[in-house]
Amino acid sequence: MATEQPVNPLWHPFADMGAVDGDRMIITRGQGSYVWDDEDKRYFDATASLWYANFGHGREEIAQAVADQLRTLDSYNLFGYYANKPALELAERVSALAPTPGSKVFLGSGGGDVVDTAVKIARAHFFHTGRPEKVHVIGRVQGYHGTHGFGTAVGGIAVNAQGFGPLPGDISHVPYDSAEALEAEIQRVGADKVAAFFCEPVIGAGGVLLPPDGYIEAVAEICRRHDVLFVADCVIAAFGRLGTWFGIDRWAVKPDMITVAKGITGGTIPLGALVVAPRVAEPFFTGSPGAPILRHGATYAGHPVACAAANATLDLYEREALIPRGRELEKPLADALAGAAAHPLIGEVRAGLGFLAAVELSADLLAADPGAPGKLQRACRAEGVLVRPIARGVVLSPPLIAAEPELDLLANALPAALDTLSL
Repeated sequence: MATEQPVNPLWHPFADMGAVDGDRMIITRGQGSYVWDDEDKRYFDATASLWYANFGHGREEIAQAVADQLRTLDSYNLFGYYANKPALELAERVSALAPTPGSKVFLGSGGGDVVDTAVKIARAHFFHTGRPEKVHVIGRVQGYHGTHGFGTAVGGIAVNAQGFGPLPGDISHVPYDSAEALEAEIQRVGADKVAAFFCEPVIGAGGVLLPPDGYIEAVAEICRRHDVLFVADCVIAAFGRLGTWFGIDRWAVKPDMITVAKGITGGTIPLGALVVAPRVAEPFFTGSPGAPILRHGATYAGHPVACAAANATLDLYEREALIPRGRELEKPLADALAGAAAHPLIGEVRAGLGFLAAVELSADLLAADPGAPGKLQRACRAEGVLVRPIARGVVLSPPLIAAEPELDLLANALPAALDTLSL
């Protein structure tokens, strides 16, 4: 009698675990723009893992910085007056790059941490400036802001909020492409009650949705006029993905807060940072007796090893001039996807703003086979390319070091993978 093999207890995020058990793809190593599985097959990492391996994999400079820091100070918290040199250096460097001079930097363990921090700071800012009724937060339909409590609620992907019961309240959503809708929602709720508006420069996980011309400038001005904090969620967009340091600085706007993570360490160690404009942070930095304290923070905020990795990563971006690559490669990526765009099973290809794209399947195919995005992912894998499935297709965000050979591979793999699908 056959004995049933034990199932590994690892529970994967965003996964059908009944299907995953016994069907895992085990990544064993990475180098440059490529990763290898446990059968030693090589794949082009066309998603930079989860939007973050901006300089690829296997950088010795990061490994050395981490090893050196582990031998010097392996960990210590930032609570109260404690600090460490890597965290202080990182905060200075990030602040110096920010669109608004004198910005403060609050560190966390990742993007979800700093999104929740941004909501709390927005509400606390108004509480401590005599307007405690300003607590409402507005997000965008299809926006994604992580899976923490506030982030899940502010995010506009409905299925991600299902099944968890009541989420944090005083939150609403507007269409992702209408500045007029934002103004109408502020007026409906009352500007005296709205604390913040969250905006990804390019919506990432929600489908690589590009902002209409003038949209970013328009919503920033609406927020300014109504005294609503403009929070740019640049967890995906920052560190070269859109060709600038923060992504949002591609537009002539100055957000009140900017969330970053992912590319700040190239994904090597979890780390997030919230960049806070001076006027928002001011109530907490007066130095006067009885000044408010922000009673919030993650255990590993400003972890010295993570910050050492981030400082080494910033060195790489600067030394190798990687930040502009997101802009330089946006047209070559769109050109590489032209063959897929012409395929009869494709509904739309969204590309041309930064080094990321979405390939959306046709409505007829999705109606006939809702599982087609997952099948396309597997078909691309068979062609040696890793892509990420979303509700209506797949998304791409290759490492910034990718070059013509990788784009040629992508250009050939996608049409070949699409040919395996059928209505």
